[in-house]
Amino acid sequence: MPTPPTFSTGQVLTAAQMNTIGMHLVKTQTVGTGVSSVAVTGAFSADYQKYLVTLSGGTASTTCILGLQLGSTVSAYNGTLIYAAYGATAVSVVSTATGTTFVYSGIGYTDGAHLTLEIQNPFLTQPTFVRSIWSSKVEAGSYGGVMNNTTSYTGFTITPSGGATLTGGTINVYGYRNS
Repeated sequence: MPTPPTFSTGQVLTAAQMNTIGMHLVKTQTVGTGVSSVAVTGAFSADYQKYLVTLSGGTASTTCILGLQLGSTVSAYNGTLIYAAYGATAVSVVSTATGTTFVYSGIGYTDGAHLTLEIQNPFLTQPTFVRSIWSSKVEAGSYGGVMNNTTSYTGFTITPSGGATLTGGTINVYGYRNS
């Protein structure tokens, strides 16, 4: 594994040094207080093909699943969660066709909320794919989905299920290079 570059305050960086950085912070947004959804604009552009969206910190008013909606598209979200309860030997599958969000993007609890979702092609006029490692307090698994259209998206909205609200936390959007 190559050693990441080390930079000093006031150092002038060369193009070669900058090109070794694979992931760039594109956007940071703080979640408000008692909000039923969080819209993030200006997150996706032609600069990157792949993005990592994270939500850390903050809380939910009650245990809830966090869904992610691209732009203003409210239908045709396809996704599958393959998971098992901790200590279980049986695997379960939950699948959604033509849903209203990428349903299993994250989870919220009264003592914390988290979301980590990779998104590929959101800005391109190609199908948009998502994937994440799902983990809750009782189970873990893998989630993947597709928005099979050619819409170009620049933003997204995170919405908790069941009428829950979110308070606090930080959403970060990172763009990263394919090569």
